[in-house]
Parts: sequence; C-alpha cells; structure tokens
Amino acid sequence: MRAHQADDLDAAERLYGEVLALHAAQPDALHFLGVLAHQRGRSDEAVLLISSALKIIPRHPDALNNLGNVHKECGRIADAERCYRKALACAPQHYQAQSNLAVVLEAQERLDEAFEAYSRLIAQAPTYAHGYCRMGLFLRNYAQGEEHLRQSAECSREAYRHDPANVRALEGVGVALYMLGRHDEAADIYRQWLEREPANPVPRHMLAACGAAEAPPRAADDYVRDVFDGFAESFDEQLIQNLGYRAPEVLVGALDGVVPAVGRALDVLDAGCGTGLCAPLLRERARRLVGVDLSGGMVEKARARGGYDALEVAELTAWLQARPQSFDLIVSADTLVYFGELEPVLAASSSCLRPGGWLAFTLEAVQDREEVAELTSSGRYRHSLSYVERVLRATGFTDVRIAADSLRKEAGQPVASWVVLARRAAPGGAVMPGAEG
Repeated sequence: MRAHQADDLDAAERLYGEVLALHAAQPDALHFLGVLAHQRGRSDEAVLLISSALKIIPRHPDALNNLGNVHKECGRIADAERCYRKALACAPQHYQAQSNLAVVLEAQERLDEAFEAYSRLIAQAPTYAHGYCRMGLFLRNYAQGEEHLRQSAECSREAYRHDPANVRALEGVGVALYMLGRHDEAADIYRQWLEREPANPVPRHMLAACGAAEAPPRAADDYVRDVFDGFAESFDEQLIQNLGYRAPEVLVGALDGVVPAVGRALDVLDAGCGTGLCAPLLRERARRLVGVDLSGGMVEKARARGGYDALEVAELTAWLQARPQSFDLIVSADTLVYFGELEPVLAASSSCLRPGGWLAFTLEAVQDREEVAELTSSGRYRHSLSYVERVLRATGFTDVRIAADSLRKEAGQPVASWVVLARRAAPGGAVMPGAEG
C-alpha cells in the first residue's frame, strides 16, 4: 500500500501479487490491485478483482465506492450509481460515495436529485472543500438565473476558505462574478490571487479574460499546462457527463464526407489529444495515429486509454513546424480555442500536412461580420467566421467547409461553435489516399 500511495505502481503490483500468492482470498490485496489495474487501463480486470474482494467483504464501502469509480470512468453510469448507493447503505456518512453519487446523478441529467445529493454532501462534510467546489460548479453549469450564480460564487468562496491551496475555487469565484456582470469584483479576485501567487499563470490569464489586462495572442503554455494537468483526473467526467461535450463525435463525423473510413491508410495526428477521446474514432482511418498535447497529465490519461501508436508532450505550433509533410490528416478538437491569433498554428498545420491532406478542428464562435478573435471570461477564445476563412486562405488551405454547431454547454446554455474542415492546397490537383476528389 505504501508503494501504491507513492505512485510506484510496478512495485505495488508485484507486492500485491506476492500477497495473493500467499493468500489468494486476501480482500484488501484484491481490492487495491483492482484499483491499480484500473489506473493502468485494465478496467475489465479491475472490475473482476474488486468484485472478488466484495464476495469476501460484501459490506465494504470503500471497495463499493472504488468499483463505482471504475464503472463511472468507463461510462457505465447506472452500474456506478448502484455501487455508490450500496456504499451509502453500508456507511451513510461516506462522503466520497455521496460526492460520486451526486456526480452520476448529474451525468444522467437528474438535476433535482443531483442538487439534493450535493446538498447532503455539504451537510455531511461541512469542511470538505471539494464538495463546495462540486456544488459551485453544478450551480454555475445549470444556472437558471442570477441567484444560482451568486450561490455558485459563495460555494467557491467556501471551498477556498477550507482549502486555500485550491486555485480552482478562486477561479470559480471570479468566473461566477464575471457572469453576474460584476467585472470589477472578478478582476479584484484575480489581482488578489496574483499578488499572493505572482508566478501562477492562471490568475494572470484570467485577469486578461475578464478584460482587466491586455489579452495575449494565445494562452500561455504555463497556463494551459497548469490548468489541464490539474484537470486531467476529472476531464472526461466534467466535459462529457456534465457539459454535454460532443466535439470528437461531431468533428470525426464531419470527416465522413471528405475522408471516408475505408481502411487504415492515413497517417493521422490528434493535435491537442487531451485524454484521448478522439483515438477510438480516428483509429479506423489511421495507419499510424499520433497524439500530442502540452499537458503531461492529459497525455498519461491518453496513454492509459490506449489506441495511439505514439504520444508526445509538446507545444503544438513548434511541434508541427518541426515535422513538414508528415501527416495526411490532422484533427484538433477544442484545442485551438486557446489560440487567439490563428495564423501561426494554422500555417504550422499546413506545413505539417502532405499536399491534399485535411485539417479538421473546432472553435468557439462569435457572430460578427467583422474579423474578430476575442478572449472570453472562460479563458478561451472565440472567433468570427470571416476571420477563420481569411486565415485559412492565407495559410495555404483550400476547400474550406465551416458549419455552425454547439459542442458543449456552459451555465446551462449551448456554446456556439464552428466545425471546420480545410484541405492543404495540392499542386496539380493531387488528392491524398482515401480522400474525396
């Protein structure tokens, strides 16, 4: 267990195996080896191991909670709910199971039940900062009016009061205040935070996001790395289950009209791969599938998910520039939303594609006839149609196809988005294998 807690998974797995060789029905070894197997991407094995432990100790709330976590992270939400309810039946004050139950109820859009579950969590564990963060985020995601946003800000304040190291709580206060139109107060939160942590990139970026400092041409590397390393563990859960995130499915679906999945014939790059949500959707087109992301934490989750031939941690523009004509297809789901000025990254994408290759990406949209690229209170950029079209033409792309859609929710409302396809101009009309002429 000490090796496991120290993240020495090789030693922990070997030692759990030694315990089970001595005593095949040792329930703690079965339970914790199951947790470890899930950490290493062997989730089916994890279910078998933890279930074996529960046959020996059927009323073990921690094992039930961890089995629920495996099901939850594999998308089996109903199975996860049953596990959490069993854990709470054994230990009604088990606040981790209560928190997880609230999350899966929210994922099923049973919002009244989720609100009650979050409320019980705070009542059970009044000093549990993560509980206040969860409630604050829930209120902000599904806000029906100003009162919910005010309550969200107060929950985030409570989270910070109980855990001053929790930077996400301060960000939650600032975002809720900005959404309430209290821009000066939001800026004050970020200034105070920056004074306390002058090296922290998050308040520096968010100060610009709320209009109190000059917006950078793109989000700084240290900001993106800090945010997504901290977000890696809960990324899939928050986006897919709580915010209705559907960019990978929509983006890859749009490719069907230009790059049909007729065989693994292409060299494919997942640019800004995150936790690897695009991998299973791209695999059927890919002779070779490579993922690159700035966040090492996200890349580790993608590695555990599997499906890639190679994964790298790197800044995207420089990585693309160093690999001329290396790919037939580049897909980038919700990564270019952290770039205000698109010219450098799109020029690098064009150079990285072979002639006739396709680029597919998503952006957040602003409806404006003028060329607009602006930083929003979320910390992401949004772009106008005319700006995107002009930059694509200027960076060597042709056959540009841009569709309006909504790929996620924010504060309970759909976020306007662009789904963009463009092809690198090919001399003499050459077309890459498998692509539409």
